[in-house]
Amino acid sequence: MPLLRRTAAEALGTAFLLAVVVGSGIMAERLSGGNAALALLANAIATGACLFALIQVFAAVSGAHFNPAVSIAMALRGNLAAGDTLAYIAAQVMGALAGVAAAHAMFDLPLFSFSEQVREGAALVWSEFVATFGLVLVILGASRHGVMATALSVGAYITAAYWFTASTSFANPAVTIARAFTDGFSGIRISGIPWFIGSQLAAAVAACVIGRWIFASAPKGNQRSFHP
Repeated sequence: MPLLRRTAAEALGTAFLLAVVVGSGIMAERLSGGNAALALLANAIATGACLFALIQVFAAVSGAHFNPAVSIAMALRGNLAAGDTLAYIAAQVMGALAGVAAAHAMFDLPLFSFSEQVREGAALVWSEFVATFGLVLVILGASRHGVMATALSVGAYITAAYWFTASTSFANPAVTIARAFTDGFSGIRISGIPWFIGSQLAAAVAACVIGRWIFASAPKGNQRSFHP
């Protein structure tokens, strides 16, 4: 598949992902009547469902990464060339920002607004390591059994990770950057971004190392692989 087509798929998929994350966060906050648990539940279900659909749609084109941590993991495993990895990451970040703007436009808000939502501290940084490590490990394991298994596993894992991590599982550097530009339920203040991204990237590398060992002799399914 030509690189331009693959990066377009990554940008479009990541844009839809952020539109869902941010848009459902805005909608949930408006409709929940101040009930943060209900708002988080709505946000988590919408995100998990969206990931299932997007992976099903775009996996055959680009691998449906929508996440620099996943692209880097695939590069470390030899499934994505270094130049392609950089192109993927650029497309993912641009798509993520476009998704925030799209969500804001749907709710008649300024296209971008700096977040004041503080997400800092050792507990949240550790949460991002756990969330991203788990996500990459789930992808490495489930992708051995095809796109359907990966889509279901990723959607289910992220829905759960919204609840079992203190950070609500960003688990994605592009998502982290883009969410600094929405001043609402799903935002993050810019000062917390470097810590989150550092933790996410370290987790992706660690998951590759552990995954290579754990899945070294595990049998594969008969379906098409998740990576491009």
